[in-house]
Amino acid sequence: MEEQIKAKLEELRGGLQNDGGDLELVKIDGKVVYLRLVGHCGSCPFAMMTLKQGIEVALQEIDPEITVERVQD
Repeated sequence: MEEQIKAKLEELRGGLQNDGGDLELVKIDGKVVYLRLVGHCGSCPFAMMTLKQGIEVALQEIDPEITVERVQD
């Protein structure tokens, strides 16, 4: 499942990069995926919406129990 998650995140990165941002995979712990948003995405007021309604929903195509948590420095 980890390789599927990484592949899906790579697919999603293009859209974020087009908006001047990106994501970094911090770790996968079971079915929890920890991500850091960087660039414009890191300070965007819609960052949580991107994580929960965009990235998390896309990852749930792999497994409906996957959740995404944001890591901030």
